[in-house]
Amino acid sequence: MHRENWDDLRFVLAVADSGSVSAAARRLGVNHATVLRRVAGFEDRLNTALFERNAKGYRVPPDRMQVVTALREVQDAILAVERVLKGATEPLRGELNVTSTDTFCQKILPEIIAGFSDQAPDLRINLVCTNAYVDFDRLSADITVRPSGQLADGLFGDVACKLGFGVYQRNGAKTDRWLELQGPLSGSSPAKWMRETVPADQILQGSDSFLVLQEMAAFGAGMSILPHLIGREDPRLVEVHDVMPDTNVDIWVASHSDLGNSPRIRAGQAMLLAGLKQQAARLGGL
Repeated sequence: MHRENWDDLRFVLAVADSGSVSAAARRLGVNHATVLRRVAGFEDRLNTALFERNAKGYRVPPDRMQVVTALREVQDAILAVERVLKGATEPLRGELNVTSTDTFCQKILPEIIAGFSDQAPDLRINLVCTNAYVDFDRLSADITVRPSGQLADGLFGDVACKLGFGVYQRNGAKTDRWLELQGPLSGSSPAKWMRETVPADQILQGSDSFLVLQEMAAFGAGMSILPHLIGREDPRLVEVHDVMPDTNVDIWVASHSDLGNSPRIRAGQAMLLAGLKQQAARLGGL
């Protein structure tokens, strides 16, 4: 995310707290027009109206309060990044190796990492893409971003937000065939539901990658459980409702416990947590 996009949070939250553009402008020490422009820009990117405008000012309706709560968490994470950057005694330079799944490496993390480069221009961030469970020694990884029910032994970290799942099939198709979640995906909670619910003779093909399953489903091979992040953003697919209960998995940002005192690692974790929280609605399928 561009730094200006992150700065917009201050303006949005100031309006939410004060209930008016004028009060928010006084609080932030800017003019009325600046607050209007920043709030309008944020709502345009969100593609929805966060506030209700009336004669008394700006009001956040109840169904949007969860968005404001998420924004406060994002702002807290961003401030944590800044505190780490300012307080670090170790220069933020060298390399930071971040490992994640192919879905996150292609759909989410490049944008987050690009937004961090202005704050730490001497830090080179590499993405290591693998769906296999992390072997920190083999991959020389510093940080992992993973959807998982829990952290493996020896890792420490925080949950950024949730990854939501649904059932998808080719738009216009009708089928009772299913695609299997294989390899590392077979240990996920959606895969467990599938094993317990879907008859084995209806599962005809499969893959160990959600991006591959996306393509298989789009070409009519069968229904597949996919992250909403993938399924809802592909016009070739349609969600099959009332088949699988609402399912989500924690998204962890974690490192090996031996790396916990490194300012470079702490800054990277804080950056990734902030970026993921900013995309919480998209990731969760809200």
